[in-house]
Amino acid sequence: MSDPVLPGMPLVELEPDPARDQVVGVFSKADPDGTRAAAVFRATYDQLYDGQHTGRFRWDQLFKTEKTHYGTLLEINLRREFDDVIDDTVEGHALDYSICGHDVDCKFSQSLGLWMLPPECFGQLLLVAWADDSKGTWCLGVVRATEPNRRSSVNRDGKTQLSLPGRQQIAWLHYGANLPPNVLLSLDALTLERVLAPRSGQARVTELLRLVTERRIGRNTIATLAQQDDYMARLRDNGNGARTKLREIGYLIPGGDYEAHRAVARKLGAEVPSPGEVISLKVVPAEPDAPWTVELEGRHWRLARDGEPVTESAPKLPDVRKGR
Repeated sequence: MSDPVLPGMPLVELEPDPARDQVVGVFSKADPDGTRAAAVFRATYDQLYDGQHTGRFRWDQLFKTEKTHYGTLLEINLRREFDDVIDDTVEGHALDYSICGHDVDCKFSQSLGLWMLPPECFGQLLLVAWADDSKGTWCLGVVRATEPNRRSSVNRDGKTQLSLPGRQQIAWLHYGANLPPNVLLSLDALTLERVLAPRSGQARVTELLRLVTERRIGRNTIATLAQQDDYMARLRDNGNGARTKLREIGYLIPGGDYEAHRAVARKLGAEVPSPGEVISLKVVPAEPDAPWTVELEGRHWRLARDGEPVTESAPKLPDVRKGR
């Protein structure tokens, strides 16, 4: 976690607020490292991009109305993920959540610190959120919209924003945390052009896995390139899938859904894919006593070094089909 203040702001002591601290406490216990919340931010971006049907993967590809819908989707998705922490509000209450019996309003802003606050949330607890997919980062915190914490000016709808002292009173759950990777967004222009150039979804997926190695690649990236219903089939080692074609030129593609595959990545000293992810690894034969090797099909293998020629096909990954 980065410094728990907005950029350029001095660190100040938080005012006492037992209800705020209780909300912070239950969230911190439920998601101490931010993994669950990070996955919600990632899923909300991917839900808006709808890459499987549109091929989109960047914020600037969205329509304005879609961008404004991010906050609503995030509110819903946080409620679903954190159903062990968040309850529905009592009927007749105007705010989004009930947490530890306290009414809490969920606010998202595309600009860090500029959450719009309607009159019904004045004096109430706020779960404030911000994320930037291009920077790969997100923030989530809790603050009370007291009068000192709000700007004195309001717009014609009676809405206002947090004041400078109010922004300093945010109890950050996570600040400057890392989003799960948006691989396509992070590619240089030439590599991205080469990945997107093929006309078929199968060819685009295969090209990505050929060019982008030793990096976790999420399911949504595969869907965005394949643009078809059975998009994960593009990975199969079935004669036509990416695993078959790339294995012939020295690539292993472990999947994070299987412990046997995760173990292969781990033994090779590579990043370990999480469920729903894969990683492309170029390998060459190794001596049995060499470090960071894995034994597959009776031989030892290691990661190929940059520029090292590959002259043999890669082995097959462990069979994870039931009954095998």
